[in-house]
Amino acid sequence: MKLLAFRFGVGCAFLAFAVAAGAAGPSEAGVDWANATEVTVVLTEYRFQPASLVFHPGVAYRLHLENRGRELHEFTAPEFLKSVSLRNPDVLARGGREAVLQPHEEKDIYFVARVPGHYGLFCADHDYYGMIGSIVVE
Repeated sequence: MKLLAFRFGVGCAFLAFAVAAGAAGPSEAGVDWANATEVTVVLTEYRFQPASLVFHPGVAYRLHLENRGRELHEFTAPEFLKSVSLRNPDVLARGGREAVLQPHEEKDIYFVARVPGHYGLFCADHDYYGMIGSIVVE
């Protein structure tokens, strides 16, 4: 029984180390953030421009968000934001679910996409007005 407990303990420690190492992801040395591909999204009443975004796995991006509207807007994409490696997670609000921008505010999200898929994008306050979009990682 002691041997089993030891193996279980070592396995858990290894798993915890692996998860911690994976969480650091591309923000560690090796990613050239100075040459990240810039993608700009403008938020206005009540739309994203562009509303459809396409990213590629393994590429460093600088997602530049500009709120040119008169109201607060959110770039809400919880599943997408969970699937990427972020350089600056502190720019996100609500547990990493979204970026919140006051009128005339700008924010940058630096990330590397990891998981191919289709993700929803919306403004949490204005989705019922049609402020929605899509994100594809291919």
